[in-house]
Amino acid sequence: MLDYEHNFCRTSVMKMQGVKGTRDFYPPLMAVRNFIIDGWKAASLRNGFVEYDGPIFEYLKIFQLKSGDEIAEQLFNFTDRGGRSLAIRPEITPTLARMVNQKINSLPKPIKWFSVPRLCRAERPQKGRLREFFQWNIDIIGVDDVLADAEVIYTTVDYLREVGLRHHDVQVKISSRKLLATGLTNIGVPENQLDSLYTLLDKYTKLPRETFKEELSKQISNSVIVDKIVKLMGSTAVGEACKVLGLNSDVNCVQELARLYDILGTMGISQYCDLCPSIVRGLAYYTGIVFEIYAIGRELRAIGGGGRYDNLLGDFGGPDIPATGMGMGDCVLEILLREKGLLENAPAALSLDDFVVCLDSQFMTKAVEVTARLRMAGLASGFSYKGGSLKKQLKEASSANAKRCIIIGAEYDNGELVVKDMATGKQETVSEGRFWADLESRKG
Repeated sequence: MLDYEHNFCRTSVMKMQGVKGTRDFYPPLMAVRNFIIDGWKAASLRNGFVEYDGPIFEYLKIFQLKSGDEIAEQLFNFTDRGGRSLAIRPEITPTLARMVNQKINSLPKPIKWFSVPRLCRAERPQKGRLREFFQWNIDIIGVDDVLADAEVIYTTVDYLREVGLRHHDVQVKISSRKLLATGLTNIGVPENQLDSLYTLLDKYTKLPRETFKEELSKQISNSVIVDKIVKLMGSTAVGEACKVLGLNSDVNCVQELARLYDILGTMGISQYCDLCPSIVRGLAYYTGIVFEIYAIGRELRAIGGGGRYDNLLGDFGGPDIPATGMGMGDCVLEILLREKGLLENAPAALSLDDFVVCLDSQFMTKAVEVTARLRMAGLASGFSYKGGSLKKQLKEASSANAKRCIIIGAEYDNGELVVKDMATGKQETVSEGRFWADLESRKG
C-alpha cells in the first residue's frame, strides 16, 4: 500500500464514530453499568430467581410468531450463508419460551428465572430509547395465582428501593386485561372492538383529554359508553372502576385484582402501587394483570413493565402453562438515577485495597514482589510503572481510590515498610515480617 493510501485509511478510521443509538462504555460508564446490573442480579437472587441466558440471535420466525411479520422491520435481521433468516434478539421472552418448551418435562416447577441480556432494536434513537441496551427480565412460569404476579412486582420494587428510589419517586401503575375485557363488554363495547380500543387506551396519558375523547368517539358511537370509558380512565381504586363498569365484587377478575392489592399490602409496597386502567400494555399476548413503572413528575418513558402471559408457551408449540414476568431497560433507569443523584452510590471504576509506592529504583523488584503477594492474598493492589516522587505516587494512589499505601523507601534498608492509611493520613513503620503476619491474622 502506498504511504498516502495508508495515511488516508488511518485518518478515516480515526474519524469514525460509534453507530448512532449505541454507547461506548469507558471505565466510569462501565462502573455505572455494573452498578445497575449488579443491583438487578442481587435483587433477583434475593427473591429466589435463578439466572439463565440464550444466544444473541435466533431464527427470525421466533420473533414473528410473538409479534407478527411486521416485527422484521423493527429489529436487525439477516440471512446467513445457509439461507436461513436470523435476527439479533430485540427481547429475550421468545428465547425463554423456546428454552422452557424444549425441556418442559424435566424442569422443576415453578420456574423462577431471570436474565440480563444485551438487546438490539432497529428503531430511531431518542431519549431513553437506544438501538442497543441491557434489560432485566424476571419470569415466573407454572403458577396460576396472582401471588406470582405480586412476587414479580415486589421484586421490581425491591430493586428500586435498594437503589434509593422511594414511593414519591416512582409509581407502579397496575391494571388488568381481564377486568378491562369483562367490564368493557359489560357496558356495551363489542368484543371485536377491544383490541383497537386497547391501543387507544394505552395512549390515554399521552393525549390531551379532549383529543382522547374525540378519538374514542370515532371508535364508539354511543356517547354514554364513551363517558363511562373516560370516567374509567380516571379511576384510582378497584371499587371505583367496578362501579363504572357495572361489575360486582364477586366477579373473578375483580376478586383477582383486589387480592393482588391485598398481597402487595402484606408485602409492604402498596404505597408504590396505584390502579391505572389505561395500562393495557401494547402487546396482545398479555392475558391478566399488567403493570408499568413510571417516574413521578417526569416526562420519561416507562422504566419497565410486565404482566401475565398465560398463552405464550402454547403459542410457541408447548403446553398451556401460566406465566408472568417483567422487563426493565437500563436507559430510562440510568437517566432517573442520575437526575436523583443516586449514581453517587456507584462504586468507582477502580478501587484498590493497597498501592505500593517505590521511592528508589533499587527497591522496584521488592515493590513488584509485595504487590504480587498482596494480590495472592486477595487484595486489589497496584504500583506505579513510572515511579517518581512520593507526592506524585500518592496522587496516583488517590486516583486509584486506594485505601492504603505501602511505602518502600530508605526504611527498607532496615527491613521496614511504611504503611499509610489514605483516609486518615496516619502512617506507621513496621517490619516486613510483622506486616505479613498481621495480614495473615486478619485473613484468619
